[in-house]
Order: sequence, then structure tokens, then C-alpha cells
Amino acid sequence: MKIEQIYTGCLAQGAYYIESNGEAAVIDPLREVQPYIDKAERNGATIKYVFETHFHADFVSGHLDLSKKTGAPIVYGPNAKPEFDAYIAKDEEEFKIGNVTLKALHTPGHTMESTCYLLKDEKGKDVALFSGDTLFIGDVGRPDLAQKVAADLTQDKLAGYLFDSLRNKIMPLSNDIIVYPAHGAGSACGKNMSKETTDTLGHQKGTNYALRADMSKEEFIKEVTTGLVAPPAYFPLNVMLNIKGYESIDKVLERGQHALSPEAFEAAANETSALILDTREPQTFARGFVPNSINIGIDGQFAPWVGAMIPDIRQEILLITDEGREEEVITRLARVGYDHTIGYLKGGFEGWKKAGKETDQITSITSDELAGIMKTENVNILDVRKKSEYVSEHIINAENAPLDFINDSMLQVDKNKTYYVHCAGGYRSMIFSSILRARGYDNLIDVKGGLKAMKESGNFRISEYVCPSTLL
Repeated sequence: MKIEQIYTGCLAQGAYYIESNGEAAVIDPLREVQPYIDKAERNGATIKYVFETHFHADFVSGHLDLSKKTGAPIVYGPNAKPEFDAYIAKDEEEFKIGNVTLKALHTPGHTMESTCYLLKDEKGKDVALFSGDTLFIGDVGRPDLAQKVAADLTQDKLAGYLFDSLRNKIMPLSNDIIVYPAHGAGSACGKNMSKETTDTLGHQKGTNYALRADMSKEEFIKEVTTGLVAPPAYFPLNVMLNIKGYESIDKVLERGQHALSPEAFEAAANETSALILDTREPQTFARGFVPNSINIGIDGQFAPWVGAMIPDIRQEILLITDEGREEEVITRLARVGYDHTIGYLKGGFEGWKKAGKETDQITSITSDELAGIMKTENVNILDVRKKSEYVSEHIINAENAPLDFINDSMLQVDKNKTYYVHCAGGYRSMIFSSILRARGYDNLIDVKGGLKAMKESGNFRISEYVCPSTLL
């Protein structure tokens, strides 16, 4: 028996490959499915099932493409009503993969179709639980994401279902079972997940606040729903793609990998409503970029921030990337449903400059330079981290303008004043500054290294640290 967690840091997502005696199953695959197919072929195995723990909100699953390319049926738990062929499992129904068995455990709460899969080895012993978004390491799934599915669903009602699922289906299981969740720290599907991506169920029973044995349902509902904020706007759009279906990743890649000369790129930008997305490193972007482009660096939490910043997943996109990373960027956009990349700048930004095209810049200074400026004048500092991060600790007199809610935050910016913008490390502040720059705000100065650099310099007064109750 082989169990492999295929973890993707950008989405903080875990997919799973299980193999036994020439047969394999994949749980919650990402959009690009060829790696799973290649893995099975190398091992001489046949993919027998594609299991889905629920209709995912934070990414587009690869279930359809993987099923079409392998012939393996897609399996959902009870209550699932996809608009394509799928097998809807009964609660506690078992599926054989070689010499091992996966047992479906219906665990509504995060969503009504949420289902965990319990793995039994060759001897019938329970060894692992693939818990989807029902149980995370240190947390449980949010109960507010499925409210729009039915008029009578509320987050409190869903939280109550989740309480029952955890107590009746999961907590009675053996302590030595290994828990394999669908997400870890950094995902918006839970409030305060651990950086660990696996754990024993016994350890979780002793450390996870949501599994406290003496907790009443009322206490559970209150704790699970406290600190929730509105989910990213792309979540419901991804849910619908996962329910209704989507275009093959192969077609998305073919369309997106269209190399455009600087002249053709400029014409496309002028003749379409395409957004220009520059995925280079933030400080590289700051030194020079195509006017009106926005920066979301590929080497950060790229896909979630694309989803948070670009409200329409049907938005046409023109790409500027580091050379050779075009396919990677198009793939990572497709993971969250942004399938309409229409081309990329051939030769990248250097090719644009060599063609003599107009360029733009964003001023970026060090924390020491900012400290020097503050000795002689009053400054306006914008902290674009999440509200929970700001409440936890911040530079005294800095104003919180969360990137998550940029349309509201930009109302705090006066075009007649200069602002020094920072986040935790410099990634989000450049997203914020580039978006406002494209909207005509030229009075923002980026602080390199963000709060981390400012704290390390010792030149800034910082509020007393308060342990956050949520990371949302």
C-alpha cells in the first residue's frame, strides 16, 4: 500500500494518491492531472477512482479531466448533485483499491455533501482518514461557505451539522489513525490551521479546540463562527465550475501560450478589455513595468490573491512573466478558474523596453530610509495586511487598509497625500500599490521587506502583541 500527499503550497492544498496491488485512487486532484496519470503509469497501476470530498470553493478540481483521461469514475458523497456523470456514494459505502478499502463517511457541516474517506489496510485495520475540509490540523472547516445553496441553511445550522459529524463519525475512530486534510495554513477554508499537514487523530483530539470532549454544541457553534470574514469573491464561482463543469486544461494551456510581440501585446491591450498581469518578483516589478499592469508575484500565494483581486473569472488576461514560466503561470491561473489568458509578452519586460515602449515605476524604499524621513516630517503609513494581523501588532499610527478589501481600502487614500505602504514582507504591498497605480494613484511609496524589516530595524514603535484569534 502506498499513500502520497501531493501538497501545493500556493493553495495550501493536499491532494492524495493511494495505490495497492496495481490499482490507484486520487482524492481531490488539482486542475493539472497529467502528474497523477504519469505517477500511476510509472508504477504500473491503473487509476480506478477519482474521489471528491466536497465541491471545492478555493480551487477548480481536476476531477473531470482525470476521469475523461483515465476512465475512472468520479465519486462524491451523499447529497452531491453534480451536473455531470458521477457516482454518489452512500454513507459507509466501501470501495476496493487493490488490497485496501476506502469507506465513505458522510460528514456534513462545511458543506452538505462533505464526505471523509477512511482507509483500511489489507487486514481491515483503520489506518488513515482523508478528511477534506471537515477536519484540519488544528481547526475545522468554515461553516459559512455553503449558505447560498439553500434558503434554510445558515452558518449556525451548518456549524451544528459539523458538530454532529465530528462527534458521531470522526471522534469515535482510533487515536492512531493518521489525518490527511485537504488544506493547511494559508488557506481561507479555515480560520487558524496548523502549518503541519498531517497528524494523528489522537493528538488532534487533545489539541484541536473543535474536538474538545467537554464542548457543548452551543459552545462549538460560537467558537467556530467567531472571527469569520467574507470569503474571497471567487469562491462561489469556483464552486459552480466544480458542480457544472469546465473547459479542458489542455485547451486553456493552448490558448494562453500565445506569444505576442511588444507591438501585438500593446495592440491586444488597447483593443480588448484584457487585464495586464505581471507575475515577476515585486521589487523587480517596481523598477520597471508596462503601464497599467498589476503585479501579483508567481512566487507567493499567487492563485488565492488572483482570486481575491480579479472579481470576474471570465476576465481576459495578458501575461508578463519571467522567461520560461508562461505555462506555469497559465496553469496556476486555471487552478482557480481563470481560464481566459489570451497571450503573453514575448521576451518579457526586457523585450518591451528594447522595443522602445513606454514604461512606469513604483518608488520603493527601505525601512531605514523611512525611519530617516520620519525624523523630519509626519508621514502617512498604510498597513495593507489583514485586519486580524493588524490587530495582533502594528506600527503605531499606521492606518489599516487591508488588501483583501481593496475597493473599500482605496477610499482611505487621498490623491493629494503621500503614503508609505507596507505588508508583512513586501508581497501584498506591491499588489496594492500596482492596482492603485493603474487606477491613477501615483502617491504610494512601497516599503521593502514590510513589517518584518521594520521590526528588525528597531526604528519603529510597535503596538503590544496580541495573539490573534483568527488568521482570516
